[in-house]
Amino acid sequence: MTFTPDNDNLPEEPLIFIIIGRAYETGDTDGVEIHVMLQAPDDDTAVREALNALAEEGFFQADLDQIGTLTDVPDEEPHASAYQGALEGEVSIIRFN
Repeated sequence: MTFTPDNDNLPEEPLIFIIIGRAYETGDTDGVEIHVMLQAPDDDTAVREALNALAEEGFFQADLDQIGTLTDVPDEEPHASAYQGALEGEVSIIRFN
């Protein structure tokens, strides 16, 4: 028997965050616009994991401008694939040139 309290504030679906900003590689003064999509329990964790993923991809600095959660599955690429990756536990970085 599973007990679920009536005041359970945990969402039934995983939280998929999208973080919008600009990231910079070494020697790059203009940066590149990025969207990062990932699953996390809260926005602090989402930001920390996004920054770690950007560092692993070679970015040395990032200006993160907006963060939010997605309530619907995106219809268009590349966001649809990034959303699916986030559901599977990946951190997806979308770069715009």
